[in-house]
Amino acid sequence: MGLILLILGIVLIVAGVGALLRKQMLWGIVLIVIGLIVAPGGGFIGL
Repeated sequence: MGLILLILGIVLIVAGVGALLRKQMLWGIVLIVIGLIVAPGGGFIGL
């Protein structure tokens, strides 16, 4: 389960960075934050 969440988190973060590069700021930030929450360890939130 942890591996699936890690992969999902990485995919969301990469998609967020891609959105930021396409100048879709809000969508990019939302995807990065969700990716950090979903990934094991919760990124900066620690969930």
